[in-house]
Amino acid sequence: MGICDHRTIIVTGSGSGLGREYALALAAEGASVVVNDIRREAAQGVVDEITKAGGKAVVACEDITSMSGAQAIVDAGVAAFGDVHGVVNNAGIVRDRMFASLSEEDWDLVIKVHLKGHFCIASRLVQRWRDQSKAGQKVDARIVNTSSGAGLQGSVGQSNYAAAKGGIASLTLVQAAELRRYGVTANALAPAARTGMTEPVFGSVMKKPDDGSFDHYDPANVAPLVVWLCSPQSAHVSGKVFEVEGGKVSIATGWKTGIVRDKKARWNPAELGAVVDELIAQSPAPQKVYGT
Repeated sequence: MGICDHRTIIVTGSGSGLGREYALALAAEGASVVVNDIRREAAQGVVDEITKAGGKAVVACEDITSMSGAQAIVDAGVAAFGDVHGVVNNAGIVRDRMFASLSEEDWDLVIKVHLKGHFCIASRLVQRWRDQSKAGQKVDARIVNTSSGAGLQGSVGQSNYAAAKGGIASLTLVQAAELRRYGVTANALAPAARTGMTEPVFGSVMKKPDDGSFDHYDPANVAPLVVWLCSPQSAHVSGKVFEVEGGKVSIATGWKTGIVRDKKARWNPAELGAVVDELIAQSPAPQKVYGT
């Protein structure tokens, strides 16, 4: 018996890296998993691992950035397992450039894969879950999005990626507020782990230790929280962004209104310099942008 028994979960980008670990861990806890990856061979490899271990999984290689592709992925889960109870939006790419050198193509592609990819598949599922709820069916569904420290604090050389990941964090807040009435929760992750996207930049920092000690950046370390968020046990938690690294788990506090100075009349532009300096001095120091 596992905490995700009788649940079907879609995991995008699950042919390798974090997504692969999520898929394996979900299956180990009883979930039926829809393994989505544009690389069919990689996706099939993960399905084979799951089924060899006695779990249930199916491949779905359609494009997450189109509504028709997203619907086909949902349909694959329904056809194989009867229903879908959650999605882990994990798929992503990077096209790192300093902002002054960033091309329109670099911008569009990263925004499309991350932000539109999160939208399309969640939209298809939410419409299904809303219809079920309105028909009187009990819905206990999950959206688990993927933000990033870059999206929460910014990251030098990653303005496109940071913008997409910041947008995903905000999207999660709105989904949580709107979808609770239908029995759907929405949370997000900001994981730090060794993956194909991080190794080119952080390979030496994140490498597996040679001495057999705890592998802090093993992507499998993030999977337990994903499994819990997809389970019935997390029904009371929504609208949170979890930062996960090694054995550490925290919840990001996010933007909030700070100290207010109210003149109760229109400000003169020349007055505002001293006011802004005072507000900055009295406000908590923000976390530094990565890379500064």
